[in-house]
Amino acid sequence: MNNMASLKDKVSPEEWQLRTDLAACYRLVAMYGWSDLIFTHISARIPGPEHHFLINPYGLMFDEITASSLIKVDQDCNKLNDSPFPVNPAGFVIHSAVHAVREDVQCVLHTHTRAGVAVSAQKNGVLPISQQSTFVLASLAYHDYEGVAFRDEEKPRLQADLGQADSLMLRNHGLLTCGKTIADAFLSMYVFESTCQIQIAAQSGGHELTQVDPRIVQGVAQAMKVQTGGMGGQFAWPALLRKLDRIDTSYRE
Repeated sequence: MNNMASLKDKVSPEEWQLRTDLAACYRLVAMYGWSDLIFTHISARIPGPEHHFLINPYGLMFDEITASSLIKVDQDCNKLNDSPFPVNPAGFVIHSAVHAVREDVQCVLHTHTRAGVAVSAQKNGVLPISQQSTFVLASLAYHDYEGVAFRDEEKPRLQADLGQADSLMLRNHGLLTCGKTIADAFLSMYVFESTCQIQIAAQSGGHELTQVDPRIVQGVAQAMKVQTGGMGGQFAWPALLRKLDRIDTSYRE
């Protein structure tokens, strides 16, 4: 990976910043243990009318991904820049479905974690049993499992189920978050994954669970804005980048 030529001087400053942030997001997903070998994807839409996106080179572990190794694709996942690595059109189906109908979304993040898949298999889905769960429930939708998501015919149903939600539980499959920025999508996934881990841990105790008053859930969107100073994911993003930089700065290459 260190032999890959840098694209820093070959793309716009805006695209390079997006590449750096997306590479950081991949590294953070690996760091927090949410990756599934080389599978799943995080996509980011490049600003502009072309509807171009950045996505991972298929075959690399998430902790190998760099800003220059990310591949630019069109809405149909056709490669738009030279790369020795392939892309996975089947894996882009879910992402392209979201990007096609949500102009407000820059980043789509999808995971297959144990806790996420476990809760996605539960009939009642996310339970209001933790502070973290209230943040997720404020903007959560569900999509029923239709098999491995590589068929375009599934897109309209996924789009309808997602609606304007920021988090989507893919039944029997995993978790998905979308955000106005990469930082927003990452923070949403952090809370979503924490919610699922807490739920599985609470259920393992074998005792009746105390649920949060529905009135609290209804008012949590405003509470989240207060918690982050109205900055959303950007409130935590600089600190996360500093954490990465203390460990390994190669994602910036």
